[in-house]
Amino acid sequence: MKVTKTEQEWKEQLSPEEFYVCRQHGTEAPFSGKLYDNTDEGMYKCVCCDAPLFESDTKFNSGTGWPSYYESVENAVTEIKDISHGMIRTEVRCSSCDAHLGHVFEDGPAPTGLRYCINSVCLTFEDKN
Repeated sequence: MKVTKTEQEWKEQLSPEEFYVCRQHGTEAPFSGKLYDNTDEGMYKCVCCDAPLFESDTKFNSGTGWPSYYESVENAVTEIKDISHGMIRTEVRCSSCDAHLGHVFEDGPAPTGLRYCINSVCLTFEDKN
């Protein structure tokens, strides 16, 4: 189910940093996110709409400074060509609410070869226990 809100509604719900990254396509500083080095078992969800995005067993340490995953939950993310900042990349958005999450690159580990490089501020974490 698609979640739609006005810009004002998002501003009221989210912190200024969450709004900047998720709704204005910003980026948090590397190694600054609260979930960057989280190793607990559970589910990473969208901070905007609580949709499940990434399972903890797909997370790996990419050394980039952002949480990285080799696979998303099925149908959880949408990929969009991004030609901003003089680069050609693939943007990753939440399929439920269109929140900007980060980017996906083709330099990840097996089995997918993908690296979903996601801003920690875009995520919440639900512990398996």
